[in-house]
Order: sequence, then C-alpha cells, then structure tokens
Amino acid sequence: MSKRIEAKYKINRTLGVNLWGRAKSPVNVRDYGPGQHGQARKRRPSDYGIQLRAKQKLKGYYGNITEKQFRRTYDEAVRVKGDTSENLIGLLERRLDAVVYRMKFVPTVFAARQFVNHGHIRVNGKKVNIPSYRVAVGDVIEVKEKSRDLALVIEAVDSNEREQADYHDVDSKKRTGTFTRIPNLADVPYPVQMEPNLVVEYYSR
Repeated sequence: MSKRIEAKYKINRTLGVNLWGRAKSPVNVRDYGPGQHGQARKRRPSDYGIQLRAKQKLKGYYGNITEKQFRRTYDEAVRVKGDTSENLIGLLERRLDAVVYRMKFVPTVFAARQFVNHGHIRVNGKKVNIPSYRVAVGDVIEVKEKSRDLALVIEAVDSNEREQADYHDVDSKKRTGTFTRIPNLADVPYPVQMEPNLVVEYYSR
C-alpha cells in the first residue's frame, strides 16, 4: 500500500476534520489525532501553523498529492493573471482525478486516481491514464464502456453522500460528462472550509 493511499485513514484525524464529508470517516467517532499523543492538550497554533494546516487540508483533499506536485501547481497559479488563491483552486479542480471524483463516477478521490491510472477513463474519446492530466473547458470525460457497470461506479453514481458540481454537465446513466467552466472557490462543494489565501501566505513567506 502506498504512503498516500494509507494516509487517507489518518489524515482526517490528524487534521481534526471530516475532509471529504464521508459518513464513515473515523473523525466522526474519534475527533482527536492518531497515536499515543493524539489526545494531548493542543497548544494555540502560530500563524505558520495555521498556514501549514490550510495547505495540508487542501493538499490532502485532492488525494494527498505530493508536495512537489502541489508546489508546482501553486507556482503555476502565481504565473497566471488574476487572484493566486482562486487560480490555485481552478487548477486543482482541473486535475482529471478531481474531475472524475466530482462527476461521481467513483466514491473517493483516492479511487479516482486509481481508476484513471488503470485506464478506465477517456477524454474526448482517447484513453488518459494520468491523474494529474489538466482538463480544459469543453472536454468530454467518460468511463470506458467495459467499466461502466463496475460495482465501484454503480456505488458512486447511486450514492446520496454528495452532489455533483454545477460546473460539470453530467449524464450519470451514460457515465459521461463535460467540463463546462473553471470554478471559483465559492463554486466548489467542499465539505469543510478551505483557505487557499493562507496557502498563498505559506508559500510567500
């Protein structure tokens, strides 16, 4: 099991939030950190600690992507004209694994990464197996025909745990969807508050 996949079982408790809004999240039962010191009295965090936590939340939400990938995405957000924090959210939401997760073709963002890696997704009719692939406005994303009735897909499509984002036009029965626009922070249905402005502050130190 990879370090990033294993992290999904601990990240909610480490951060003390139900990051993906799942009913079976361990933080719903134990709202303290993992390990023998998990219930120790917490100190008031410094400004740096608050900024670091904001980065960990955002990075963790998208499948605990590596620091190298996340920093590269941030650097690109800085170069793009406009508000850096909004640019960062837009770039993260354009990741193919994030789009597959948002369209409810899989139950978790970790499953989305694996689903893409295993070649179950097509973009504009062509197989793409790179989770960090950057989706463009107008791109059509679909589950390949042989994979449309997998138990994983059926579970996700039928789940009432979360809603599809309104910047996608999805046909759940056909397992296909179109990325219609790049979202702002306010458009993204995060179950917890995200603070990309603090992430910008963290990297601007």
